[in-house]
Amino acid sequence: MPYRKLLFSVALPALLVVAAGPASAETLKVVASFTVLADVVKQVGGDHVEVASLVGPNGDPHEFEPSPTDAKNLNAARVTFVSGEGLEGWMDRLINASGYKGTPVTVSEGIKTRTMEEDGKTVTDPHVWNSPVNVKVWVANIEKALSAADPADAAAFKANAQRYTKTLTDLDEYAHQKFDRIPDDRRKVLTSHDAFGYFGREYNVAFLSPVGFSTETEASAADVAKLIDQIKSEHVRTYFFENSNDPRLVKQIAQATSAEPGGELYVESLSEAGGPAPSYAKMFKYNVDQLAAAMAKSS
Repeated sequence: MPYRKLLFSVALPALLVVAAGPASAETLKVVASFTVLADVVKQVGGDHVEVASLVGPNGDPHEFEPSPTDAKNLNAARVTFVSGEGLEGWMDRLINASGYKGTPVTVSEGIKTRTMEEDGKTVTDPHVWNSPVNVKVWVANIEKALSAADPADAAAFKANAQRYTKTLTDLDEYAHQKFDRIPDDRRKVLTSHDAFGYFGREYNVAFLSPVGFSTETEASAADVAKLIDQIKSEHVRTYFFENSNDPRLVKQIAQATSAEPGGELYVESLSEAGGPAPSYAKMFKYNVDQLAAAMAKSS
């Protein structure tokens, strides 16, 4: 074989590799409003997305105050995800400040929401993720948005979504196994604010709280007195505080009712990486275990 022909035959595979390189899709820069949503987006996006969460670990998405860094991350994002239903009241201000030109994807679209009367207004409960059944809707909406932004990786997004939907089904079954064996009259606990409504709807658990859907609201003295009477009359024996907000009020109510501490729940925010709830799946299972153990003990 002539030298020139041999050189060409050796070089050809390398040239093909170089030529094929740019054809692969680049990693999507994605922003999610808070850590729970960011984790679910990452589960669907996999290695094809780089996800930044605006609200950090143990942060309160109701009272979040965006920083210049948040504005910079948002401006650089190809896709932005919010849960919606009034959770991210600060997002419009951040969009205006950042110069972001896109429209955030509201992942809670399609979920059957619950409402309550608060200060004379009908408000929607935004805490949809505390039911893995609802998070399946998130997953479908996230897959659709990522596939639209990056069609080349649509097959990977679909496979990831199917895998994670199975995980959510397993979490739902796990919760039913834990709670279905507990008598109905023992499925009652006291928490800091009304963030477990969807959880309660799925697993027939009653959550009593002094504050409504948002931690920005304040409980009146009359509301607190009424709640104390209810806790005593219904023999609610356990209270929990939350990782992302002030536990003082719920502890004061517990002292007035002799309710025993059940521990800390992760409601609106994941823990740090080394904590007990660094992902949505671990957060949900941890909360189920904490609640079920407290209820079984009170039984």
